[in-house]
Amino acid sequence: MIPKNGYTYAVSRLKAMANRLLDNNSIIRLWESETFSSAMKLLSETHYAQWLSEMKNENDFESLISSELNYVVSETRSISPDKRIPILFQLPFDFHNIKVLVKDKITRTGNQGRRIDLLTSLGNVSVEDLILAVESEDYRLLPFGLHAVLPESLSIWEQSHDVLMVEKRLDAALFELMKSIAESIEIEGVKKWVRAKIDAENIRNVLRLVRFGLEIGKISSFLHEGGFISKEKLLLLVNEPLEGWGRLVGFADAAMALSEITDFSDTEKSLTELEKSLDDYVTGVLGPYRYDAFAPENILAFLWAKDIEAKNLRIILVGKANDVDKDVIRGLLRNVL
Repeated sequence: MIPKNGYTYAVSRLKAMANRLLDNNSIIRLWESETFSSAMKLLSETHYAQWLSEMKNENDFESLISSELNYVVSETRSISPDKRIPILFQLPFDFHNIKVLVKDKITRTGNQGRRIDLLTSLGNVSVEDLILAVESEDYRLLPFGLHAVLPESLSIWEQSHDVLMVEKRLDAALFELMKSIAESIEIEGVKKWVRAKIDAENIRNVLRLVRFGLEIGKISSFLHEGGFISKEKLLLLVNEPLEGWGRLVGFADAAMALSEITDFSDTEKSLTELEKSLDDYVTGVLGPYRYDAFAPENILAFLWAKDIEAKNLRIILVGKANDVDKDVIRGLLRNVL
């Protein structure tokens, strides 16, 4: 185990890189801009300017965001004494890519091309290696147990033709892997972050599956062990109106996320608000560690804050491009560390 003071250099470097995180004033200025063009002009006056040359056209803001995220992840990985911390952060992107490729493989017909536009380069495994493995059906060299999970997911589809079952297997594999890595790292804040991520996914699943009309037994099979809230407590939410969920999990910090929902009558709006508040809940788990100059949790906190920044930028820029009301955009923005 790396001693706590073994992270001093890495955390100091991250403090020096703090200017790569847009502060709240910058986010507010972007939100207050009147048009998409004015928002992009403001963004071009920040460190995102170095990625302008990679834009395919004036609306290709995703390349700016992805390039910045990739740079930060690469830099953080290079200075982290324990590479498992950035690996842990990147794992959800790996599984996102696997979901995209599996769904593409099972739904593609005839001579249709692959939907590689939905893939991200933020994972641990290169997009090229994943595509090659899926296309050649040779999974032997894939790490993190993916060599077994990927073909198993395709087998589940062949047997059930149920995309939800495929997603369930992939999500279960992701969280089992994240829990295993977090336990091996033995850093308290890292373990708490994983537990909060599991809580957030479980709450999303309950709401989503209730809307699909699934019975409680099936919903239970989609919930993951290891969060702060037990599966038994989560299952009490199934037959409870959404406005009562916060009361049922009132002992947990996640109750704050549920309390921020303002409109329980509109399911789509409440789901959107829940996504925002759950991200803020996960952010809050890492918040206390930023006041400790030597805390190794600062490495994960920096990466997570950058990911939240990327979400905020997408919300603002998509909203501006589609003339969405400012108040609607403001309600979707996540808090940052």
